[in-house]
Amino acid sequence: MADRYENQAPETLKGKFQATVICCILGIGGLVAWYSLLTIADYYYHVFPDYHPSRVLTLVYQPFALVTVVILAYHESKINTRKRNMIGYIIFTISTLLLIVLDLATKGRGGIGPYLGLCTVVASFGLADATVQGGMIGDLSLMCLELIQSYMAGLGVAGALTSAFRLMTKAAFENSNDGLRKGALIFLAISASIQFLCVMLYAYVFPKLPIVKFYRRKAALEGSKTVTADLAAAGIKSQSYLTDDDSKNQRLSKKELLLENIDHAVNLFLIYVLSLSIFPGFFYENTGRHGLGSWYALVLVAMYNCGNLIGRYTPLVKWLMFENRKGLTIAVLSRFLLIPAFYFTAKYGDQGWMIMLVSFLGWTTGHLNVCILIIAPKGYKGPEKNALGNLLVVFVTGGIVVGTSLGWLWLIGKNNAF
Repeated sequence: MADRYENQAPETLKGKFQATVICCILGIGGLVAWYSLLTIADYYYHVFPDYHPSRVLTLVYQPFALVTVVILAYHESKINTRKRNMIGYIIFTISTLLLIVLDLATKGRGGIGPYLGLCTVVASFGLADATVQGGMIGDLSLMCLELIQSYMAGLGVAGALTSAFRLMTKAAFENSNDGLRKGALIFLAISASIQFLCVMLYAYVFPKLPIVKFYRRKAALEGSKTVTADLAAAGIKSQSYLTDDDSKNQRLSKKELLLENIDHAVNLFLIYVLSLSIFPGFFYENTGRHGLGSWYALVLVAMYNCGNLIGRYTPLVKWLMFENRKGLTIAVLSRFLLIPAFYFTAKYGDQGWMIMLVSFLGWTTGHLNVCILIIAPKGYKGPEKNALGNLLVVFVTGGIVVGTSLGWLWLIGKNNAF
């Protein structure tokens, strides 16, 4: 079948704006569950005050995500990307609804039983996260840079939106009976609605956009088999765009791709080791008491999320975009100076300095993350881009796991920490 888009420049194809918007929404759906847990942590601290919810739930979530993403990355070339992403968004939706059901069934009571139930649901979030993140980033790495940037921005929007919703629900129900619980339940219902919207958009709208079909056809011509189901969903039934020509199907192995991009992989790992060793547990348990009272931790989380969101858009500013690989590595390593900065600010500084540091931490996390994921796939063929996207997500998840584990070190020396 002749491909009437094959010789066209991608910028001239219709549907680019719609694809950008949908990618942003899909990004929101990919992290709204994670940020839901973080932003209603004040409620879980009220229900489970002795179990360190912000640290424990993160530690439950991420190992499941890491194991799953490693397995999926190893088999990425044989996986139906459409089914993978659909399953991930469906698990997100169902698991969020289960959090609501669990709270209603236990009537908001604490105890080890409800806490174990909460941890079980959170583990399913980890499975869904790994399924969606690797699948979407690998798939969008096949396409133009604007789409992957928009998806990454959506991940940041998820944090900013959840923080905004949480502040509004806390303000609305602060003086009512059981207000903290009511706000959390409304918040979870909004999150489930967003995730269901992602299921519908990914299943019925995104694959039919001309620009998306163009890039998936292009990837298929380069030997990619992961896009077959998506092309079929777009109404392209013929298999003639696939080829058995060995010269077109040759690709670098995962080991070769990793060796060529080891600096990008390690940088992503270190970005999240630092960020997650501080966020969110440090905000809830290590900043002491301040004038904002119970609002303080929520404000810090919101400032981190807003900084992270801004950072995911600043690479669009040409002079802020890091393309030099050595420069990226220097920027990533220099962020570790934030560790003593947070320690001394928490001990001696006021809340204004802490808010500034938190915002900078969020901005650098988002900015450097997007810079690496934009420049890493350049120069590779479709199947290689998909594989590289999956490999980089493995290092992101690994960094999050290590970072959340190291976050417990902030409790050393605290009274009644354990």
